Amino acid sequence: SGALAAPIEIIEERTICPSLGQDNIDQGFRSVLIRLVLVLVFMVVYYRVFGLVANMALVVNLVLIVAVLSILQATLTLPGIAGIVLTIGMAVDANVLIFERIREELRNGNSPQASIQAGYEKALSTIADANITTLIAAVVLLSFGTGPIKGFAVTLSIGILTSMFTAIM
Repeated sequence: SGALAAPIEIIEERTICPSLGQDNIDQGFRSVLIRLVLVLVFMVVYYRVFGLVANMALVVNLVLIVAVLSILQATLTLPGIAGIVLTIGMAVDANVLIFERIREELRNGNSPQASIQAGYEKALSTIADANITTLIAAVVLLSFGTGPIKGFAVTLSIGILTSMFTAIM
């Protein structure tokens, strides 16, 4: 294009079928499922009953993400799947912070009810700080990114909001 015409000699031409993209998306879903199963098993083994509660929150978080994406009629792409995988890690991080605070309170001799209350109160500001800074980064990616970067930013933003909801509620 432009004012000067440049000669083009086609050396090779290939057509890639859409099944290649579908294979990548299938592998992405598999990675989400494998990550989810590994996290669920770890949480139950390490945190026992609290791990079960965290697992329920994690599953609700994933359902909420898919629900919001469905409402927005968003197409799930590989960058979107990457945003969901990152969200799983961040959601577990919030639960780990809360549970470690609860354990700390129990070691200090507080009652279970007081420990749970203090655990949530003390972990809330740390969880909010981490999620707000990540949300700011996602908004910047959404504002200045293109194509796949925006897809990643959208799923990450939705995931941050839903994980904050499930971790706190």
